[in-house]
Amino acid sequence: MSKVEIKDKFYVNGEPLQILSGAIHYFRVVPEYWRDRLEKLKNMGCNTVETYIPWNFHEPKKGVFEWNGIHDFCKFIEIAQELGLYLIVRPAPYICAEWELGGLPSWLLAEPGMKLRCSYEPYLKHITEYYNELIPKLVPYQIDNGGKIILFQVENEYGYYGDDTAYLQYLADLMRKLGITVPFVTSDGPWFKDIFTAGQLEGALPTGNFGSGCEWQFKNMKKMMPENLPLMNMEFWAGWFDAWGNKKKKASKLPINKLDYDYVVKNGHNINIYMFHGGTNFGFMNGSNYYGKLTPDTTSYDYDAPLSEDGKLTKKYFAFRNIIKNRKGDAAVPDIEFSTKIESRAFGKISWNEKADLFENLELISQPLHSVCPISMEEAGQATGYILYRTKMKEDVAAKELIFKKCADRVHAFSNGKKVFTAFDKEICSEQKGHWPLTFKEGKNWKIGSEPGAQLDFLVENMGRVNFGHKLEEQKKGIYEEVLINTHGHYNWDIFTLPLDETQMTELKTKGKWTQAGTANTPGNTATASNHPENPAFFRFNFNLSLKEGVYSDTYLDFAGWGKGCVFVNGFNIGRFWEIGPQKTLYIPGPLLKNGNNEIIIFETEGKRHDSITLCDKMKW
Repeated sequence: MSKVEIKDKFYVNGEPLQILSGAIHYFRVVPEYWRDRLEKLKNMGCNTVETYIPWNFHEPKKGVFEWNGIHDFCKFIEIAQELGLYLIVRPAPYICAEWELGGLPSWLLAEPGMKLRCSYEPYLKHITEYYNELIPKLVPYQIDNGGKIILFQVENEYGYYGDDTAYLQYLADLMRKLGITVPFVTSDGPWFKDIFTAGQLEGALPTGNFGSGCEWQFKNMKKMMPENLPLMNMEFWAGWFDAWGNKKKKASKLPINKLDYDYVVKNGHNINIYMFHGGTNFGFMNGSNYYGKLTPDTTSYDYDAPLSEDGKLTKKYFAFRNIIKNRKGDAAVPDIEFSTKIESRAFGKISWNEKADLFENLELISQPLHSVCPISMEEAGQATGYILYRTKMKEDVAAKELIFKKCADRVHAFSNGKKVFTAFDKEICSEQKGHWPLTFKEGKNWKIGSEPGAQLDFLVENMGRVNFGHKLEEQKKGIYEEVLINTHGHYNWDIFTLPLDETQMTELKTKGKWTQAGTANTPGNTATASNHPENPAFFRFNFNLSLKEGVYSDTYLDFAGWGKGCVFVNGFNIGRFWEIGPQKTLYIPGPLLKNGNNEIIIFETEGKRHDSITLCDKMKW
């Protein structure tokens, strides 16, 4: 029976192993490309692949589990094993990873008093129930069961968050009880002793996360961990991520990357490149950071990685490959003929065929929840996407002042179907800066005419929950405290959940009211698209493609001329777009396209629609 041991080095069946690993997140790559990305990892000279397993990706609703398609990590593991790669699995309840709420399911936040990442009994109960489903799926793939998994992580960067060793021990004991037998690791930043040691657990190998200064970092780590243990950089940050509204990250300094990587390989230490291949934040699953303001991450998770978002080999890829070849010999770097045939293609300009106004279709695709006070997205049973709050003023009362106590993250306000303002986090995008609670007064920054009896609608977007730090428990979305109108609490609301999931989008396509391009709408109430063309709306593009047999055709959607929203390609949500950049195109993996008829639907929230989109052959920033 095979086994892995941790002594002065890693040993597999008694033979020393220097772990040369790269991170690939199966959930950021379409399944048809898993083999391609793993082949390219092996071709670079790596012997191991590392991946997280995000809890919210597999249990999006309490007790509802997803294991098929892009959720089928067992298939990902099997492909890695076929290629002879070892695996490091990081199934911690929390993963960070610039992922929505760091991988924690948002339904946890709907429970009053919930405490995350500690020995809080209700939290541990949910973890136990999830692990009872998850861990047995992983057990057969351990090396001592004939598979290739050699390490499991207990929790992720816990030293940054807390010091509850009993919590870490609970996770380790639970995994052992459920059949995990390979060694455990922890990972933390090694800069400060309090952080690095707070995340450690007796019996688990401490590893470090850092992007430069490997020689100094390893020397510092040795002082803070038991003697005669191997040194490992669990996250060698060879790049970084991007946020909407920021400048494009500068490409990391390749000479520094090379010096650090060469030092590690030459000296026999162990390293996992984070990321080897970043991939894409499909759907609404991007995370955010909050340091004075909310900074949501872009749809692209390219990360300036050795393998680009679309799987292309970069200068960094060849630099690292040459280091492995020079230090480990030719035999360590195989020349693999990649089995998946992929090309980048430009399909040109495509015009939209039909338009569906959100307000005209709202009650066709979403049944309202009636509530005296506004409730959060989580309390409404929704995780991601949009949510709309509707109320009506009394016939003889005009709304002259509006105060939100809590509203997250981005809200569009409408009076009788006419947009009157947009606010984002603590910043009022178009007029002034303020702080929650936000106050809007007639004639100042709420220019609605204050019609008595007005219908008020507030469309709120969840821009991505914070994935790092101590704001995890503060990540409720939507409007979740009372709204003051004319200085007093306003009550009685209809709440429409808009997750824009497969079920809801199917309802829209089959039952929705669509208007053909180039035709006028029939005027109805004041919220019709004809009266207010700037309203949020869905735009459908139908087009035919002639694709090469046996070859996937990647393309890139240039959203120039559009404002903000999300895009569905043949029913698959490829992510968000936003005119503020820095990302200027969205990556469409070839497997999402079909030979013959294809459909793209854009949900545009800003009213800045264009007549067309362009499918080009490269990524633009």
